Order: sequence, then C-alpha cells, then structure tokens
Amino acid sequence: MLNQVEKVLQMARIDKRDFELRLTDVHINEVINQAAENARLKVTPREGVINTHLKTDNPYIQADVTHISNIINNLLDNAEKYTEGKPEIDITAKNSNQGVEIEIKDNVIGMTKESLKHIFDKFYRVHTGNRHDIKGFGLGLSYVKALVLAHKGSVNVDSELGKGSTFTLFLPFKQEQ
Repeated sequence: MLNQVEKVLQMARIDKRDFELRLTDVHINEVINQAAENARLKVTPREGVINTHLKTDNPYIQADVTHISNIINNLLDNAEKYTEGKPEIDITAKNSNQGVEIEIKDNVIGMTKESLKHIFDKFYRVHTGNRHDIKGFGLGLSYVKALVLAHKGSVNVDSELGKGSTFTLFLPFKQEQ
C-alpha cells in the first residue's frame, strides 16, 4: 500500500512539473536487456517468452536512467499482467532520424478503440471482464506518457481487442536545454 501511495504522490509532483530529470548518457540496449531479464522472471513460469531485437547503431540517448528504466519496466509489466495464457512479448529498438524508437509488442487481451482514448489518463483502468486479479490504480501508463514527454519524446499505442497491443516510444538522442 505504501508503494501505491508513493506512486500517487510522485504523479502529483510530475503533474506540477515539480521534478528534475537527472540526465546522463544512457545505453538504451542495456536498459532494455535488464528490463527484459527482470520480466522473464514472471513470464517464464507461465511458459511465455520475451524476445529482444536491438538494432541500434547508436544506442546512447541523453536521459534519466531511472525514469527510462521505469517506463520500459512498466510496459513489460503490463504486457505480462494483461496476457491470458502464455505471454509473448517482442521488444525492438532501432535508430530513427533524431533518436531511438522502441516498440513493445505483446499478445495481451487488447483494447477497444474507446479504451485507447483513455489509457494514458490518470487512474484509468481498462475493463478486463471477469478477471479481478489485475492489481493497480491506473497510474502506470499516465506515468509513462508524462515521463516520455518530459524527455521530449512521444508514445503511441496500437491495439486490437483479443489480438494484442504495440506501444511505440520515441526518445531523442539529445535533450535541448
């Protein structure tokens, strides 16, 4: 419960822009590999897989490593939590013109077009039917969007009910001061 209270307080600070990014050169492939390794601890017992496709020629971005790690971990956690059966998660990272594009594709229960309109709203939870074992307060994706935007990046999602979701992040190589 204390962890959830801390998340609510942290989101309040983010909403007020009462935080400062601690920017360093971050090797995004290392962050992704660490997050994938952590997620495998939950996915493997369910006979699931996580595949990484790290195709970056330049894997360094200027970012706050703690927040970037939290973003990737949050998306992988959701992919595991919202999958019925065996989770199948693919993570792709590649360079684009001004930064790195990260795609996290899964076989989750998927979302309706109506749900997609609200998933980045604070406290919004996607309706999961008869499943009541998915815990949380609807803060994770709100956090993801807020911190990606704080890094001058973007986040998009494509999803189809019953078929899965794909989250695409763009994070620039450099932060304008």
